[in-house]
Amino acid sequence: MNIPSEIRDEDLLLRMMAGDEDAFTLLYRRRQGGIYRFARQMTGNSGIAEEVTQETFLALIRRPERFDPARGSVLAFLFGVARNLVLRTMGPERCHVGQNGASDSDSSQPALDNEKSAGLDPSMEYERTQIIEQVRRAVLVLPLIYREVVVLCELEEMTYEEAAAVLDCAVGTVRSRLHRARTLLLQRLSALLPAQPNFNSSKA
Repeated sequence: MNIPSEIRDEDLLLRMMAGDEDAFTLLYRRRQGGIYRFARQMTGNSGIAEEVTQETFLALIRRPERFDPARGSVLAFLFGVARNLVLRTMGPERCHVGQNGASDSDSSQPALDNEKSAGLDPSMEYERTQIIEQVRRAVLVLPLIYREVVVLCELEEMTYEEAAAVLDCAVGTVRSRLHRARTLLLQRLSALLPAQPNFNSSKA
């Protein structure tokens, strides 16, 4: 593959449309991880996430002309396709998916910085793993419109503008939804995580 790694997604897409298979391969390798994480965090299911990722890039191959640079980046376009596939997978009951907080187990899932646990002693690693799982569950029980902004802005670290392009809404809408989502997450996590000791209290 003789394509510079720093080439823009938009240029890779143009090369792909001209028949350059290497350009598609590089674009896929660059973006498939984020699409997979998004779908898994939205559904709590690694199998669905794999299907959504595959279908997202198949849609790009079949209809690359659907990308409109005036509406956002290639990355936003891919996430938008993935979001539509996720919603279709969830079906008419999608607003209630994840209300039980359940998610499948996927130790290879890189979301939430698993690599940062290196060097921790076993007890600290266990506690950290439990906290990560509680955060995943808390995200899954958020209503859909709040779940997706948390996944995009907090977990995938998109800007408000990028998230707005994915969700096809105003930047102000992303801001307000994210503010509400953070409040709901704090409420949920405060109920799930163990209370911390109060070292400031004085003994009688």
